[in-house]
Amino acid sequence: MKPAELQTQLKTLRLGGMLHTLELRRGQAEDQRLGHLEFLALLLDDEIDRRQSKMLAQRIHRARFEEEKTLEEFDWSYNPQIPAEQLRNLATCGFVERHESVLLCGPVGVGKTHAAQALGHAACRAGHTVLFTKTTAMLRDLAGGRADGSWEPRLRRYLQSDVLILDDFGMREFTPTQAEDLYELICERYRAGSMVVTSNRSPRDWYALFPNPVLAESALDRLVNSAHHVTLRGRTYRPLRRPDGGGMVGLENDDEPNGPNDDPDPEKQPAETAQEPRHELRTTPTTSTPRLASERSPARRTRR
Repeated sequence: MKPAELQTQLKTLRLGGMLHTLELRRGQAEDQRLGHLEFLALLLDDEIDRRQSKMLAQRIHRARFEEEKTLEEFDWSYNPQIPAEQLRNLATCGFVERHESVLLCGPVGVGKTHAAQALGHAACRAGHTVLFTKTTAMLRDLAGGRADGSWEPRLRRYLQSDVLILDDFGMREFTPTQAEDLYELICERYRAGSMVVTSNRSPRDWYALFPNPVLAESALDRLVNSAHHVTLRGRTYRPLRRPDGGGMVGLENDDEPNGPNDDPDPEKQPAETAQEPRHELRTTPTTSTPRLASERSPARRTRR
């Protein structure tokens, strides 16, 4: 059979991986005097690699990440307090297989969204489906569904993926309708799918954001007590991304919403557990005591 005829047959069978490496593998087989089975095995490996790469690219595209981030890109040295070992363990995606969730909490700029998207990227590489969304965007989408009668199919969109990433959870108080939507979402995904949630607030502060305390207790009890709790603390990364290349890299994030009980000792970080009681979580209040303009240091005014 002529090579052109073989290429036609490979196209018909949609074996593009074999098609693109056919000449290379044929030359390799002749140089190394490979047998027919060894030659065929090489072509099959090429086809499998091509299909796996294509499926991975599709999963990443459908995840709708803001940016493709991985833990390999994370600058662990910038904030040594970041629990690197805990995040790397979570990146093995065992929590996805067990239908557990991950709560990433801490002040602004310490890498919560990066870590969430990195866990999502790891899940994509492990063959899981992922969907990333801002919490406010999802709530707006579901509100639109209530307006035009498409609420149920819109909700199913957030239930179908193996991992749902909700970024910036609890930025403001929820309306009664938003609270009901979150209740339905959390209850439907409980023990059926995983969630990765980022927030500037401690989970213990989420309860007050719900107008109905009974609804809050029912929803958050499922989420909080079936999740791994990861506290990220340290300096904000964002000054390093300034266009002028400047930034107060030595300025600690002392005025960000850390809790009054925060301890820089990494050994006192919350342990990774799917059943951590709420009273062991650190509080991250979103407001601080106002200060007069004359009391603020020049460094703080520059940062703003």
